[in-house]
Amino acid sequence: MNNSYTRIILLSICLTGILFSLFTILFTTLGVLSFNVNLLTGAVIAGLPIQIILLSFIIPAFGLYTYRFLNTKFPNNNPEKFSLSVSNLMLGICIAFLFFGYLKLYTATTFFVALALLLYIEYKNKLRFMYRFYRTYFVLLIPFYIGCLIVKKQSFLVFNENASLKLYLAYLPIEVYFYFMGMLLMTVYLFELFKSKMVKVDG
Repeated sequence: MNNSYTRIILLSICLTGILFSLFTILFTTLGVLSFNVNLLTGAVIAGLPIQIILLSFIIPAFGLYTYRFLNTKFPNNNPEKFSLSVSNLMLGICIAFLFFGYLKLYTATTFFVALALLLYIEYKNKLRFMYRFYRTYFVLLIPFYIGCLIVKKQSFLVFNENASLKLYLAYLPIEVYFYFMGMLLMTVYLFELFKSKMVKVDG
């Protein structure tokens, strides 16, 4: 892996991590999230335990690694033609939840970010990678779900249900799955965008 490739990977991860760290700070400030400081040790950044900040970078990093691994092992991209249908379904879900939960901060933020990313990538952006993104997303849902259950059981993080629609899918708020989708999608999009620009420069 050359230095330019390493830079675009790190840049994609860092930009996503910074944005979602800011969301976490916002949610904490407004009482959507709180943390059990007795279970989390180490430095504090912007009022948050460093472990929580690191999660906003570790999740995109692991997601991008998995994305690239799957692309290498399974390069066939023929199902890409079906990805728009899946995206339209996701867009419909986002719009519906925004309609019913626009007054709920966590709900509104989560589905607005997912909606904006999906709309731009599918209808404005010219890069085609959504099949590979969905493949990675559904593969990662299993470890992501297990990790969320551990966090919930250990009470590292306390979530204010009043900021959500109180709809649960397999014991987790429905918003969690789309929050993860937005985080992963932003990382993958930035990676593909920077990679395409790097190819043009090298070409």
